[in-house]
Amino acid sequence: MTARLSVGILLCGLLAACANYDGAGKIPVDARLIDVEYSMGIPALRWKEADGGETLAYPFGAMGYHTFFVHGDANGRFHSRENVLTMKHFARITSGMTQEQVLRTIGPPVPAWTVYFKARDELVWEWRYCDDWNEPARFNVLFDGTSGQVRSTLASTERARNVFGAGDRRSWCSH
Repeated sequence: MTARLSVGILLCGLLAACANYDGAGKIPVDARLIDVEYSMGIPALRWKEADGGETLAYPFGAMGYHTFFVHGDANGRFHSRENVLTMKHFARITSGMTQEQVLRTIGPPVPAWTVYFKARDELVWEWRYCDDWNEPARFNVLFDGTSGQVRSTLASTERARNVFGAGDRRSWCSH
């Protein structure tokens, strides 16, 4: 096999993987949650809902822009899937919420970006997402280190933080 052909096959495979990286194209309407796990893998988090249903959390990428919550009913049937790393979901995070409540609202943060500030007794969790203007951004939840409750939140674009240097990174959110 020639090097050119090998590279072509590799690129086609990578493009196909990006097209369905959330597993959505593989989940039939009549699927059960066990089918979802077969398609999307083991979730990072899962919990039972008050109605007997279950929610599975799938963050994509070590610094990915999406976390999908897959909802199932009390009979274990797939009900819906949604990306929760959105400004709409971030607006639900309010002062006084617990860490568990935050996890059940927007999923787990990027572990490498979790920081504790001893002088302020403050724990900061961070997520990466694409904002409503299709720009890479970061969302932070600041917890009181002692109580574990939300003190405040902060959202800003990566460009404003100069994370990857100046310049427009909107193309990073266009897939």
